[in-house]
Amino acid sequence: MRYVVGYTPNERGADAVALASAMARAQEAHLDLVYVVDRSTPSVAMSPEGSRVSAAEQEVLAAERQGLALVPEGLDALFHVRQADSFAAGLIDAAVEYRAGLIVVGAASNGLFKRHTVGSVANALLHAAPVPLALAPRGYRRTEAITRLTLAVGQRVGAEAAIDVAIESAERRGVPLRLVSLVELDVEGDGGENINAAHIHANTVLAAAARRLPEGHHVSVEVAHGRTIEETIDDLEWEDGEVMIVGSSRLAEKYKLFIGSTANKVLRALPVPMVVVPRDYQRVDTLPEV
Repeated sequence: MRYVVGYTPNERGADAVALASAMARAQEAHLDLVYVVDRSTPSVAMSPEGSRVSAAEQEVLAAERQGLALVPEGLDALFHVRQADSFAAGLIDAAVEYRAGLIVVGAASNGLFKRHTVGSVANALLHAAPVPLALAPRGYRRTEAITRLTLAVGQRVGAEAAIDVAIESAERRGVPLRLVSLVELDVEGDGGENINAAHIHANTVLAAAARRLPEGHHVSVEVAHGRTIEETIDDLEWEDGEVMIVGSSRLAEKYKLFIGSTANKVLRALPVPMVVVPRDYQRVDTLPEV
């Protein structure tokens, strides 16, 4: 399994490498640190030995040293330079070429510490990536293995791809799986009915997950509610080593990403990384190894 990591020599790049490293442990996943330069930039192929190194080459060499130095010992990683019309396009091209199971990026630098801010790169990927996308909150530096997966199950049926990914990933990693349903009480409709519907659906998914997981594998369900999505997120307890998985909006094109308004609110309030799974996504040979 290969993970494409969107690398830039700044805090955002360091966040992405840290999250990719944490998710790669116990997976024996290979990290491809991808440094994208504008297609109009002159070739950055290294000069022959003994010749003068250009400024562009020096920049690439410095980025390679800094990026690979962030990868913990014991993890396999390579550094790549790709020319593309945009950073997001370069990452998507790399993911397709390397048959990657995941793209990992960091948050924009103008957000709150340990919170997500969707910059132009993440926004473009959230509308076009053909593989699951992992988003690191600003300041994420944990590189130890993931300790728990949380799946947002919503209040209605659907999001089967995300459910499949969460169950398979929890089993493969040997970590607990928590199913959560978030109920925003300020929206239209009866709050009590919405909470009851959320409980019924979450427990239906719980029963199905328990049947698919090995006997004794810990799986639980929680329904959180508040006046806003932000309140529901704050009402839940989050582990430092946790990752939340959500599915794409029903408005997404098949096998593509697109998050709806609720997932967008969750992302902006969430204190842990989020993985967004494309609608109807499934690898040809196996489920995505997130």
